[in-house]
Amino acid sequence: MAQVTRLYKDLDLTFSQHPVSADVAKKLDVNAVKQSLTILLKTQHYERHFKPELGSPIYRLLFEPMDPITTNVLKQNISELIQNFEPRVRLNSLEVNANYDQNQYDINIYFQIVGLPGPVVYSTFLKRMR
Repeated sequence: MAQVTRLYKDLDLTFSQHPVSADVAKKLDVNAVKQSLTILLKTQHYERHFKPELGSPIYRLLFEPMDPITTNVLKQNISELIQNFEPRVRLNSLEVNANYDQNQYDINIYFQIVGLPGPVVYSTFLKRMR
């Protein structure tokens, strides 16, 4: 039985030029989903017109004290955000670690992409910016 694979496509938001077609480059499969996760993590409620429910209070949490309670709330919000707004992702586990030296949260998301084989790891960080 052949495994069904889906092709996920999205515009590369760096808007770089494709070397052959001279069109805007695109992100495919895993890279498209990772780009989507980045966008989701940075979106606040009411930031998107016509989709005010899309987003989370993650940005506000970055200005709270960096302690285990805030870390757990941040982890819960990220998990809910992914489950509610990224249907291509099946979350396996999530790590949120406070990095006190850099004043940021290091995030590792372990997941499966629907229709694609193999596990995927997405690592990023969240840091408050003024």
